[in-house]
Amino acid sequence: MEDERIHPYDVEEMKQQLESILDNLKQHPDFARCKVLVVGCSTSEVIGKAIGTSGTVKVAEAIFQTVQHFCKKNQIQVAFQCCEHLNRALVTEAKTMAEGRYEEVSVVPVRSAGGALATYAYNHLKEPVVIEFIKADAGIDIGSTLIGMHLKHVAVPVRCETTHVGKAYVTAAVTRPKLIGGMRAVYEVIR
Repeated sequence: MEDERIHPYDVEEMKQQLESILDNLKQHPDFARCKVLVVGCSTSEVIGKAIGTSGTVKVAEAIFQTVQHFCKKNQIQVAFQCCEHLNRALVTEAKTMAEGRYEEVSVVPVRSAGGALATYAYNHLKEPVVIEFIKADAGIDIGSTLIGMHLKHVAVPVRCETTHVGKAYVTAAVTRPKLIGGMRAVYEVIR
């Protein structure tokens, strides 16, 4: 059910908060290798309600548009995580699925099983598909939706100046290659 207390100025503030977080993510040195961003979001948490109780299309639209603009500008792909009722599957473009050789699953996200953001993404991407797993290079978790299962190893937390979108706490991360080889290994090229 939509929360009628969301006003346009609140949505604009949420967009600005998310833009700030995305900017901080982009500034991290490991972001330069980013090709795929995973986004998990509880729109219920954004409006100050318990996760999974009050999903809102207005917030989903604002987050989707902000993320899409960022990804297009930075030439990266995005996957939107569904809620636990769909085992945290992901909505993405068919192109992303094909390039990553991910396997499509048969389900259509709805607000009550998938979440507001994943549902919005499914209805607004050019060629939406749902995949079960991804190994993204970076991620943003808005409202403790647990995106870690969809990040490559090793995840590196990104400390952001803005810590919330609306009322939801945000965690951001990039990934880096694993350091292997022990004490004798060299991790930087010496020229």
